[in-house]
Parts: sequence; structure tokens; C-alpha cells
Amino acid sequence: MSGSRIGFIGLGNMGGRMTRRIVAGGMPVLGYDKDEAAAARFGAAPAASAVAVVEQSDIILLSLPDSNVIEKVVEGEGGLLAHIHAGQIVADMSTASAASTRRLADLFAEKGAFYVDAGISGGAAAAEKGTLTLMVGGEASAIARLEPVFSLIATKVIVMGESGAGHTAKLLNNFLNAVSLAATAEVMVAGKKAGLDLHRLLEVLNASSGINFATLNRFPKIVDGDYLEGGLTSKLMTKDVVLYCDLLHQLGVASLNASGPMASFGLATALGYGDVISNRVVDAIGDISGGVRLHTKKD
Repeated sequence: MSGSRIGFIGLGNMGGRMTRRIVAGGMPVLGYDKDEAAAARFGAAPAASAVAVVEQSDIILLSLPDSNVIEKVVEGEGGLLAHIHAGQIVADMSTASAASTRRLADLFAEKGAFYVDAGISGGAAAAEKGTLTLMVGGEASAIARLEPVFSLIATKVIVMGESGAGHTAKLLNNFLNAVSLAATAEVMVAGKKAGLDLHRLLEVLNASSGINFATLNRFPKIVDGDYLEGGLTSKLMTKDVVLYCDLLHQLGVASLNASGPMASFGLATALGYGDVISNRVVDAIGDISGGVRLHTKKD
């Protein structure tokens, strides 16, 4: 499979970094993005269109904002489905609706092609280092063919099952990420207003039952003024929570805890933080709590 031609559609914060890792691993990539300079920036050969990527690639990776965009790229006029041929693999690295994923997989199967969902976790830092976690769903033979590519971007690849299983796992994980980030942001603003030393507060949390990804990996940087820019935005985090709620509705599971992150990241967007990293939710909460900032120049 080392001779497979690799294409990548969607070279944003995550797609671009994954492309860079694949190229660095010795696999040339043909890339397409609305930003015409993106391909060269991440080391890919620029394609004139998404169709050009499909026509010249054996494996096509997608990293797109949501299912609406994915469906337009796949099914729209001049989309992937109209140009795909038997044996090709499309691996969707986006965060997307599992129901949409299963429907698209059926459409690709009718053409003799494969559509694999591969949700990613680890954020921009892990994408940069090639240490992502992948949650994968789809045909076993297609997943096996993707292994050489996946090995360049991830240190853990977990096959969840049939089509849609990877994206389902990704939505469940992203919801917990949203809850922990929003809740920790609230706690840290409260700690600041209470006059606590925030480094010591994090030491307590990380040695106690409040420990989570945000206390371990985000806020030790944020309290020193580093927001880890370049990752998932508040608008995209809100989108993920909406997708989670849709999933639970389809499953008939009560969603009792979505209101917190929905309100938090919705607030961040309303206050102007929607297009920056979702870690800035702590500033949005600080804004309505008396103008609190965890870090200031005089700290």
C-alpha cells in the first residue's frame, strides 16, 4: 500500500497539520482547500479542485467543519460521488453526524468504493506531533488499507465497529470534553475571584476527584496566559454539542447535561470569541463575572 496516492480535502487547523505529518512520513499528498495557499503551507501539492483530488488519489482524507459541508462536497454538483471509482477509499476525519455517515457509506458502496469514518482526538498539539487518537468505523478491509496513513498521524487507532461507529464515539468524547472545559473554566474564574493561587488550585484538582483533561492539559497553560491557540473554536464546540444532542435524541437517551456547555460556548460566541480557540470560554465567563482574567501582566 506504500504506492497509494494520497489526497486531502480540507486543510484547516487539523487537516493541515495531519497533511504535514503524512508528507513528513514520506507520502506525498495532493491537497485542496478553499484557501489556495494552504496546500503549499502544509507541504502538499495543490489541487485545482476537490474533484481533481478524487481523480488523482487512491485514498482521500476529509477534514471538514460538519455534515452539511461534507454532504455538499460529496453529493453536490461535481462532488466526490460523481467521480469516485471502485476500490477508492474516502476516510472522513471530521466530526459528523453518524446517521449522515452511514447514509454516505451506503452511497459509496454502490459505486464499489469505501467510506470510513475516523474521528480524531487530541487537538492541534497532537496533530502537530502525530500522536492523535482515532476512533474508526467502516469496512475492515478498507481500514486495514488505511493503516500506513493512520500510523503517521496517530499513536492509537481504535476500531469501533461498522460505519458510523467512529463518529458516534467521537461525539460522545467531544461532549465530555465540552463539559469538562466549560465547567473547569467556571471553577477557575471562581477561584480567581476568591483570591486563590491558581497554580495551587490546579495542583489540588489534579490530585483530587475534579481531575480532567482541561485541568491537566489546558489550564496549566491558560493561567500563565497561553490559550493554546489554533484548536477547536467555540462555534465548532457548540456544533459538536448540538450533534451530540441529535444523537441522543435518535438513540432515545435523555440528555440532561448539555445545557451547561451549550450555554457556555454560546456565550463565548455571543461575546466575540466564537472564531478563536474554545479555551477562551474562560474569558467569556470572566467577562460576565466582573471582568475577570486568570492571567494579567501584573500577575
